[in-house]
Amino acid sequence: MENAKIDKFQLFVLIYLFELGSTLLIPLGIDAKNDAWLAILLGMVGGFLLLSLYFALYQYHPDLQLTQYSIKILGKYVGWVVGFAYSVYFLYIAARVLRDFGDMLVTFAYPETPLFIINFMLIATIMYVIHKGIEVLARTGEILFVLMCLLGVLGFILICITGLIDFNNLKPVLEEGIKPVLNVVFTETLYVPFGETIAFTMIFPYVNNHKNMKLTGYAAMAASGMVLVLTMAINIAVLGYGVTYRSQFPLLTTIQQIKIGEFLARLDIFFIIVLMIGAFFKISIFYYGALFGFAALFNVKKISKLILPLGFIALLCSAAMARSAQEHIKIGLEYVQMFLHIPFQIIIPVLLMMTAFARKKFRK
Repeated sequence: MENAKIDKFQLFVLIYLFELGSTLLIPLGIDAKNDAWLAILLGMVGGFLLLSLYFALYQYHPDLQLTQYSIKILGKYVGWVVGFAYSVYFLYIAARVLRDFGDMLVTFAYPETPLFIINFMLIATIMYVIHKGIEVLARTGEILFVLMCLLGVLGFILICITGLIDFNNLKPVLEEGIKPVLNVVFTETLYVPFGETIAFTMIFPYVNNHKNMKLTGYAAMAASGMVLVLTMAINIAVLGYGVTYRSQFPLLTTIQQIKIGEFLARLDIFFIIVLMIGAFFKISIFYYGALFGFAALFNVKKISKLILPLGFIALLCSAAMARSAQEHIKIGLEYVQMFLHIPFQIIIPVLLMMTAFARKKFRK
């Protein structure tokens, strides 16, 4: 671990920006049809439970990161394997998010630029900030948090002014009952983005005041969750379920509908700015977790030695993990949830918690 400290507001900002991250980009929960917003809301409720689990694990070893206290809980060999698996998981998800935003920029902003070049510029910026440390990342978040909120409020006001919202598109609510919504919750919205806060088990030890830290985490998750609920509800209210379902990036399609007279249109740039801020922090947190996880497991004293090779691996993975944007999304929905998110966000943390509790009782 580096010798650094962040305050609770900075933790709030990091969680908030992380949660929005790539989630604003995708049609989250759209398989629940008009009730996608409800699937996100229920996913957030489940996210509170997962965050409580991560805080409970952290309290057993408040000075250690996940990849370190897994060894304390499970023993030298099994714990090392678990820590290594989490480090690989963090790096892979960082590469996936990098690919998400590379595809978006190639599609809408730089169609003539190779995906590899766009991803290289983004990961190079992230490597530079991570090299400066978690405190620099947190202070950067404080600045960009304000900009992101201002752009979000401006976009919401413009959508309301132009009269694009049709609440009839949100009806009927629960037309097919609660079962399809719950199915989406337990296959998608619980894990992305709320369960992904498992990455913050690598950040919690840096918070300088542990009092009420859990409340800060809940507040950040609630704030970002309500933004996601509102965003998806607006997408469906403006576009309707059919267009939202078919759109690769529904929020962009919604923003493109804004037009006031002949002087205010083509506001895509605001959408891209907001998404790039979210992408930067989501990739940074996952990359940071992978970097310090590998450093602790392999006893690397100088972290800078790992920044370049791990960044290069993430860059190569982002380009090679799928042949197209459609295949990339399909892999994420069909395989990543089942084989990565569920084990690393739920099963392993529960087993760690049970083992830590049993060891504590046994010692007593």
